[in-house]
Amino acid sequence: MAGPSRDLVQQLYSTPPDRFVAARDAAAAEARQAGDPKTAREIAKLRRPTVAAWLVNLLAHRRPELVADLAQLAEALRSAQRELRGSRLRELSAQRRAVVGALVGEVRKLAAQTDGAPPAGKLPLAEVEATLNAALSDTEVAEQVRAGRLLRAASYAGFGEVPRPQLRLVTGGEEAEPEPPRPERGRPDRAALRAEQAERAARAERARQRRALEKELAKARTEQERAEAELADAAAAERDGAAALDAVEAELAELERRRAVVEQELSRSKLARRAAERSLTAARRRTGEVEAAVEALDAEEGG
Repeated sequence: MAGPSRDLVQQLYSTPPDRFVAARDAAAAEARQAGDPKTAREIAKLRRPTVAAWLVNLLAHRRPELVADLAQLAEALRSAQRELRGSRLRELSAQRRAVVGALVGEVRKLAAQTDGAPPAGKLPLAEVEATLNAALSDTEVAEQVRAGRLLRAASYAGFGEVPRPQLRLVTGGEEAEPEPPRPERGRPDRAALRAEQAERAARAERARQRRALEKELAKARTEQERAEAELADAAAAERDGAAALDAVEAELAELERRRAVVEQELSRSKLARRAAERSLTAARRRTGEVEAAVEALDAEEGG
């Protein structure tokens, strides 16, 4: 054999983290029993992912088409940043938030469908969201996400590549450039004048383009900062919601415990009532029998 199969690796990295080690060791033992110690060693080297990484791996294995859409969006964002297209960046940034939000929702559904997954209130969805955002800006993280072999959550430290256009931004006025040599005394050189006018117009156009690029870059950076702030606020709100859900689940657990106690007490009361009813029935029957005996005795004495 040439190492563990792709299906086996995918199966292991789709296993909840608290069951990963047992499943990995069982697979390694099976490979050893099959006479393949090399594959067994490679399987034994596989490391357990964190819960957040496992959730992302689950998404990659079960919904690869959604991860592919994420990769396409990342390429579009990188292209827009390289070209400093502010309007396109704003459009793609809004699309990024929608796509990442939808993927996080899909992760929640997949976890609910998986046996052994943590309860919904304990899923580290903020880390999952940060990892997906990191995959949009870091090609190495994106490749790990696509392969479904992520070991830990990735951090989000600003979106996209830093655009480095081969331009020198100016803060005011046009940059002085050497003027073309003027013709010597005599009749004016009309061709040279036209060339000089064209060069001045070209310099003015370049300066205009620089100013436009500076404006678009400032807008893009502002949008990036706003998106990062929105992500931080959303992550904090999610953490608060998870804490509130944990508290509600604890209250529900206590109510369930109390309900079980009351049900047991009710069951015992029912049994006691039935026993009392049987005792009453027997007592009434005995009373009737004694009353009948007394009446018979009275009748004999009167006769």
